[in-house]
Amino acid sequence: MKIEQVADTVYVVTGTNVNWSLVTDGSGVTLVDAGYPRDIAAVLDSIHQIGHHTNDLAAILLTHAHLDHMGGIPGLVERTGVPVYTGEHEAAHARREFIEQITPAEMVGQLRTPGGPLWISQTLRVIRGHIRMNVPTATAYDDATLAALPGGFRAVPAHGHTTGHTAYLMPAEGILFSGDAVVTAHPLLPGTGLQTLPTVFNHDEPRTRSTATTLLDSAPKLIIPGHGLPYPVPAGTVPKLV
Repeated sequence: MKIEQVADTVYVVTGTNVNWSLVTDGSGVTLVDAGYPRDIAAVLDSIHQIGHHTNDLAAILLTHAHLDHMGGIPGLVERTGVPVYTGEHEAAHARREFIEQITPAEMVGQLRTPGGPLWISQTLRVIRGHIRMNVPTATAYDDATLAALPGGFRAVPAHGHTTGHTAYLMPAEGILFSGDAVVTAHPLLPGTGLQTLPTVFNHDEPRTRSTATTLLDSAPKLIIPGHGLPYPVPAGTVPKLV
């Protein structure tokens, strides 16, 4: 686990090939995504390392309901009863009323790709025993609730990677938590920089690409992706996909 403070109140934590973020206002903490199921110990440790306790969690904001982003949520809900917010469609996805996720057969197919065997090994280690997990308490956000959380968030619909994927913006700071709508690295990508994930991960590839462009055109000052390093946007520029 690696923790990087990227702004006065924002910490980005890297677990098993995935990021989650902690945003604090001094008394409370908003968690954006929660890693893989077996990353839960690291999620808990990261909260403690920034000087907080799990009971300080005000809410969990879920960008989308893939195992690498919602894995730690059930353990946190069990410990604290923390509310979990995401888009309305994605809340149903998190409850597993339907599923949009790489299939076992598609995962095996990555054995033929550079980086695929290691990624599969690492992934199986952190999802073992939790493949059918869900988040029954996931609910749709409302604008007033997001704005009142530590961080003062605004939801940005970012559909494509999943049907209900949501990015989150801290408007005052220009910090965009892009989830998997825009990433900067992944074990199955050939290089780094602003990009989308390989097609096998995306529910709707054309919409994924158009959403990524729209997010970048909104000119955020700092992009915090679900995978890869945070991307500071040079002043006066509009970031582009590689």
